[in-house]
Amino acid sequence: MANYNKIIMIGNLTRDPQLSYLPSNTPVVEIGLASNRRWKGQDGQQREDTCFVDCRAYGRQAETINQYTSKGRQILVEGRLQFDQWQDKEGNRRSKHRIIIENFQFLDSRPAGQGGGYSGGGQSRPAPQQPRQARPQQAPQSYDQPPASDEPPSPGSSDEPDFGEQGEHIPF
Repeated sequence: MANYNKIIMIGNLTRDPQLSYLPSNTPVVEIGLASNRRWKGQDGQQREDTCFVDCRAYGRQAETINQYTSKGRQILVEGRLQFDQWQDKEGNRRSKHRIIIENFQFLDSRPAGQGGGYSGGGQSRPAPQQPRQARPQQAPQSYDQPPASDEPPSPGSSDEPDFGEQGEHIPF
């Protein structure tokens, strides 16, 4: 018998990420997502429904989500559903589903001066976070060299920037 547990969801964070660490020092982040659905009812009225889901990520993904997101940011998460059960203080049985994030992608644009997006699938690295203060006027960044980083290049990457087929680069 085959089994398959995969979920993809796009939503906005309902609160700032909450980062903690397991006893093994593995980072864990908890986020809440809200996803809206709009439709027209049989009576012709516009209707809206919101689905709230808790999500959890581990390791480097947890640190990245914590560093680059905040309440209101839009994110795509891909993962698996996990069913949690517990007893509350009154002894009542409680349960809920949670998404365990295996991959993610930021969907909205970053605040000014914060660099580009990041796909959490391990394919690329986040842009270094810039301070939120006004920066002095500088010469434009050279696109001939990739930004310096202490991290090794990701597999399959090269030192040459990709300018497309016609040698043009659109810096946005």
